[in-house]
Amino acid sequence: MNGMISMAYLFSAVMFILSLGGLSSHETARRGNVYGMVGMAVAIIATVAGITTGAYWMVATAMAVGAVVGLALAKRVAMTQMPQMVALLHSFVGLAAVLIGWGGYLDPRLSLTGAEHIVHNTEIYLGVFIGAITLTGSVVAFGKLQGLISGKPLMLPARHWLNLIAIIACVVLGAQFIPADQSAGTVINLLIMTSIALLLGIHLIAAIGGADMPVVISMLNSYSGWAAAATGFMLSNDLLIVVGALVGSSGAILSYIMCRGMNRSFVSVILGGFGSDGGEVAEGEIEGEVVATSFDEMAADLEAADSIIIVPGFGMAVAHAQQAVSDLTDRLRKMGKTVRFGIHPVAGRLPGHMNVLLAEANVPYDIVLEMDEINGDFPSTDLALVIGANDTVNPDAVEKPGSPIAGMPVLEVWKAGKVVVFKRSMASGYAGVANPLFYKENARMLFGDAKDSLQSVLGKLSTESSRQGAATGGRQQAVAT
Repeated sequence: MNGMISMAYLFSAVMFILSLGGLSSHETARRGNVYGMVGMAVAIIATVAGITTGAYWMVATAMAVGAVVGLALAKRVAMTQMPQMVALLHSFVGLAAVLIGWGGYLDPRLSLTGAEHIVHNTEIYLGVFIGAITLTGSVVAFGKLQGLISGKPLMLPARHWLNLIAIIACVVLGAQFIPADQSAGTVINLLIMTSIALLLGIHLIAAIGGADMPVVISMLNSYSGWAAAATGFMLSNDLLIVVGALVGSSGAILSYIMCRGMNRSFVSVILGGFGSDGGEVAEGEIEGEVVATSFDEMAADLEAADSIIIVPGFGMAVAHAQQAVSDLTDRLRKMGKTVRFGIHPVAGRLPGHMNVLLAEANVPYDIVLEMDEINGDFPSTDLALVIGANDTVNPDAVEKPGSPIAGMPVLEVWKAGKVVVFKRSMASGYAGVANPLFYKENARMLFGDAKDSLQSVLGKLSTESSRQGAATGGRQQAVAT
């Protein structure tokens, strides 16, 4: 039986590796999800088959409850709420690590000595420490993403010193806990460390601004992976160790990619996020004036443009406008227009958030391009549509060295012939800084709900232009053939 379980775990590990590989591109993402589901199903069956206590009814009850909750959440949660759900799922991993760590320490059946005792206590201590930070940090991230907690960073006095003192205290407690035998004193040490780690997780994430949430999500993903790996060591489960290492390392790499996309260091994100600027525009601070446009003028601009780049942001997700964007794209392409999408690596509230929403709306993969692939094409583009994006299209990142977002790579939409920004108001983005793009001579603002605005513009586009474009496309295709 042990050999069969080991083979099943090996198969699952391979499936998880293939899953990560598949998720690296749009074309293979669906296949990657299938690999992951198959691997997890095999892992669960093998784990249940390896239970030696005979308490199958308890396992079956827990699995049934988990399955019901999971299905209910999957059906209720919209794609726009995926960041919140991911953060909440991370908290479950952290909670599991804390409970398993405490269970492993209090297990009366264990009687280890020497090096085995030290290794076992080290596994417990690290698992509980990382798990506790992941648990409360993920809950705070969920609160910020859900709007239950302010997205502004919590700037406590001497907050860096508080974090340092908390970490030093955990190290000192660990030095006393790891070599000692189980006693009332060591239980208290573990309990104090757990409490400190829970508070540390709250403070670390509360001090990070809303603009850094994509990095926070990937960072918590990494934490949950390392917590799972520590749990695997405690349970002597090879698959959990492998999976935890995969998740931890991939989350760390993704955090690095996200930070590079924002021109920020990982340490700077941990020590406190964007949000130092209130986003208020002082009189005379930005030259130019905001010019609003109308649905009729917007439709005329679209009909006159040959090349169009659409830049989506979190505002598109909030307005549930991805299907309207897809419908507009389809109409414009039938009119013979060249339409492409520019995606910033930290657009939205989750890495790849915009890509997922566009894929859900059946936008073709081949016209969805990353920032580095499309940034050089804006000067030759007739019209750029900015739908709910703010910080990722802010010229101050490259034009104002003193800006809080200075150096952050952005989509240079202002270099297009004309820019139309779909936005509810003039409010600043999650970075809390004003955006001079709105005041540029070639920029126009279309205020209102993005979904309603897009549907209104779509209704204004002449059907005659659509028919002419379709006929032109047909003739061009015939000539090419």
